Amino acid sequence: MDRVAVFVDAGYLFAQGSVSIAGEKLQRDATIFDATEAIKSLKALAFSKAPACNLLRIYWYDGAPFGASLTTDQVTLAHLDDVKVRLGFVNSHGQQKGVDSLIVTDLIELARLNSITDAVLLSGDEDVRVGVQIAQSYGVRVHLIGIHPSRGSQSRQLQQEADTNSEWEKPDIERFLSLGNQNVRTPQSTTSPASSSSATRSGEVVVDIKTAVRNFAQGLNQSELDAAQIYWENDRGVPIDLDRRLLPASGHAIGRRLERDEIKLVRAEFQKAVKEILDVKT
Repeated sequence: MDRVAVFVDAGYLFAQGSVSIAGEKLQRDATIFDATEAIKSLKALAFSKAPACNLLRIYWYDGAPFGASLTTDQVTLAHLDDVKVRLGFVNSHGQQKGVDSLIVTDLIELARLNSITDAVLLSGDEDVRVGVQIAQSYGVRVHLIGIHPSRGSQSRQLQQEADTNSEWEKPDIERFLSLGNQNVRTPQSTTSPASSSSATRSGEVVVDIKTAVRNFAQGLNQSELDAAQIYWENDRGVPIDLDRRLLPASGHAIGRRLERDEIKLVRAEFQKAVKEILDVKT
């Protein structure tokens, strides 16, 4: 049975995808990602490149900080049919590491075991070229996908190595990635916690925090709300990508850094607010 697998470098997808829709590279939290639509687009792409094949699965490669939980996007993807999330890590400088080696390993192993006849690869990194070469030596055809403008963002040597080359245009990306006017990270005040300890204990501060949390939750898009709900089926707390925006926004509301007990309050109120929003919508 002929089968095709899809290999997606999420770092390339988000970085070059934001360039395609916005004209510049944006942070992920400045975009809205629809995981379900992305997988639909990737499946359609696979069948267009290998129409006689069945889909083995879609491999989604991304980074995660050491010791951190999955992001909302990663949680959603991990629960979708036909998707395998494979994680490298993100270092202290925000650089994604280990992803290319995962792609190369999986590509070679699937080819060696005759698990696939075709591979659709969404990546731009020169480091995956050796995986393409070895997979081809086992008889696998490799279809490389870039994102417009792929020139300059994709290795020329990688393009030359692939059996076919295609490019996703802006309308293709806009099916699942868009610009968001979401809650953005807001710098916290550097006011010393000791100088405002009396305010910390006041009921006014608690009200301000709760209001900020609810405003933040109401500003989330539907995919983020749904992902948070999926996250809580298996874990506690707040998904890391939301937590990184939630805490600064809450600290900004009271004009200083949050103290430990306030951080606990923020996270508890966030879970309560999201569940209330989801209950209303259902």
